[in-house]
Amino acid sequence: MSGVAARRVLVAGIGNVFLGDDGFGVEVVRRMDGSALPANVSVADYGIRGVHLAYELLDHRPDVLIMVDAVPVEGPPGTLTVLEVDADSVDGAVAGLDPADPLGPPAVDGHGMQPMAVLRLLRRLGGELPRVLVVGCRPAVIDECMELSQPVRAAVEGAVRLVTELASDESARAVAACDEAACAEVARDEREANTDPERANA
Repeated sequence: MSGVAARRVLVAGIGNVFLGDDGFGVEVVRRMDGSALPANVSVADYGIRGVHLAYELLDHRPDVLIMVDAVPVEGPPGTLTVLEVDADSVDGAVAGLDPADPLGPPAVDGHGMQPMAVLRLLRRLGGELPRVLVVGCRPAVIDECMELSQPVRAAVEGAVRLVTELASDESARAVAACDEAACAEVARDEREANTDPERANA
């Protein structure tokens, strides 16, 4: 069982701090207390570095990715929600893109970043998607300013608690899955030993 490592959870704050409420995700991860999280949970501010995040996921794929961002969800500004990204929807978006079409939507806008754009880029690079959750907050103002609007600012502390709980829960699920995998490995070895005369007599 000691050979099975706990699976990794990555919390990625994304958004443009120069565009008002678009900086929501960045502000949330900045306020998170890493010491309150399990050791296999990493928290990082990716800002608008969509390409960097995509390559990070390609080279060091976590088992669970939690993206924190301003999202146009239903409800008044400041509304929080948790969305699970379906891998089929990402693959469908990739299939609909024509790399040779100059009018086609870019995988990542160099001046901003959207969760689906990053995941599309990852798939186009040949990467596998981890379990993806998006903690979103409905913005009130997406304009050139460096402050969050009042309703979004008021939602930040609740979002910090939500993301912390979600990351901890996902970490526990990941560790439990590893434990199950380890137990399955032990059971498989025992079955092989019972069916292998040489190992059974060892």
